[in-house]
Amino acid sequence: MIFLQIAKRALKNPVSRPPLLSLAGIALALSALATATVAQEPWPARPIRIVVPSGSGSGSDIFARTMAQRLTERLGKQVVVENRTGAGNMIGYEFTARSAADGYTILSAVSTLAIHPVTYRKVSYDAIRDFDPISHTANLPNLLVTHPALPIQNLKDLIALAKSRPGELLYASAGHGTSPHLSMELLASMAGVRFVHVPYKSGPPGLTDLIAGQMQLMATALNYLRPHVQAGRLRALGVTTAKRTQAMPEIPALAESGLPGYEAVQWYSLFAPAKTPRPIVERLNKEVVTWLRLPDVIEKMTTDGNELVGSTPEELAALLRSETVKWAKVAKAAGIKPE
Repeated sequence: MIFLQIAKRALKNPVSRPPLLSLAGIALALSALATATVAQEPWPARPIRIVVPSGSGSGSDIFARTMAQRLTERLGKQVVVENRTGAGNMIGYEFTARSAADGYTILSAVSTLAIHPVTYRKVSYDAIRDFDPISHTANLPNLLVTHPALPIQNLKDLIALAKSRPGELLYASAGHGTSPHLSMELLASMAGVRFVHVPYKSGPPGLTDLIAGQMQLMATALNYLRPHVQAGRLRALGVTTAKRTQAMPEIPALAESGLPGYEAVQWYSLFAPAKTPRPIVERLNKEVVTWLRLPDVIEKMTTDGNELVGSTPEELAALLRSETVKWAKVAKAAGIKPE
């Protein structure tokens, strides 16, 4: 404390600055003072931002905005959503990893956080080292669909057709290294078939081509595809969760349709920059898990196809590690080369 007082006096009166007090020493003292001030500041004292790595209107964006409204009420400070898009979600991930670990920037991550290390050569952050887990919030099933003109009715028909026409069936995805891409490669690997991947810059153009008959297959977020299935524009073959989902209970899980053990879901989770104070992480975890248990939240989110979770930070850390290992194996088996 005496050193800090000397440093502040020296900055105000350079003439009287002690000769032994270097500029580096002054900087160190002021840094310590700033750290002490932040540590003593009650949290939250100012607005909090949730970084969403995908665009406005996406599933993760809608989920984060709904959560932000309730957190604003609970925390007494404005919680806002900030979309940081690009590079297959990596822009948002990198931005959060480089943000101050003070509880005022948190990340609404999706399952690409575990996939990128095996699908991209240059990833400027380490998902396990550079983030502190807060809570696994929800899973969103992918739905495997086909164009109605394809002469199949179920997964077994698809596998038989793919074996008779190896490397001919085209499937669209939202891009290299995305959950829809890896979902299809896991299916191909487990079924012993080969499809042709056609990556798009995002999901909508691929869906447009699928409906037009230029693509044969696609596996992406259920809530995104359900209206087209209900309108008869697409045919649903199965959901990618281990069991049937409440959002479309009439559609079987792929695991029960000929691929036992198959599971590939898009998940949403909250993270903070590494070294965020533990009390802040615990408070955020408590508020988020409480929100996920509210009846109106359960009704709204499950209707949209989300399967709410709510976990401890430790459980989310374990999920991230296991998903990273799982998709590395899938990528290797499929011969996917990092881009």
